[in-house]
Amino acid sequence: MTDDIILCIETMNESMQNAIQYFEKEFEKIRAGKANVKMLDGVKVDYYGSMTPLSQVASLSVPDPKQIMIQPWEKSMISPIEKAIMAANLGFNPQNNGEVIRVIVPVLTEERRRDLVKKAKQEAEQTKVSIRNIRRTANNTIKELKDEGVPEDEIKKGEATIQKITDEYIEKVDKYLDLKEKEIMTI
Repeated sequence: MTDDIILCIETMNESMQNAIQYFEKEFEKIRAGKANVKMLDGVKVDYYGSMTPLSQVASLSVPDPKQIMIQPWEKSMISPIEKAIMAANLGFNPQNNGEVIRVIVPVLTEERRRDLVKKAKQEAEQTKVSIRNIRRTANNTIKELKDEGVPEDEIKKGEATIQKITDEYIEKVDKYLDLKEKEIMTI
C-alpha cells in the first residue's frame, strides 16, 4: 500500500479508538445497581462562583456497594455539593450529617433495569454510527487518491483493510454492550 493510504488508515484507526474510549466513559456512567464514584462524574458544584467537578472539591469513596461517601475538603461546601447532586437529577437523595454526605444508591427495579439497557443500546448505536462515519470519511479520502495516480488495486486493498478494521471496532462495541447488559440485568 502507498504511504497516503497507510496514513489514512492510521488516522481512521486513531479516530475509531477515540470513539471507543468515549463510549467506555459513557458506559461507566450507566449504573448497574452497585455504587460507583463515576456515577457522580457529571456533577458540577458552584465553588466560589465557578462550576467545578465534584471530584475537585471533595474526596469520593464507596464504603459499601450501596452507598457513595463524599468528604468535602471544606465544610462550607456541604450544602452546595448536596444541591449540585440534587440538581444533576440522577435519582439520588443525598444525606449529610454535617461532615460527610452519603448518597444511598437505590436498588434497581426491573423496569429501571430495562430503561438502563435501552440507554446502553442507544449509546452503542451512536458509537457504531460514529465508527461508520469515520469509515466513510476514510473511504472517500482513499478514493480521492485515485485522481492523484494511485493504482486502483491499491485503493481496493485500502478499502478492504478499512472495512476489516471497522468490523473489528463494531464487534468491540457489541461485546461491551453484551457485558453491560448482563451487568445491568444481574440482580
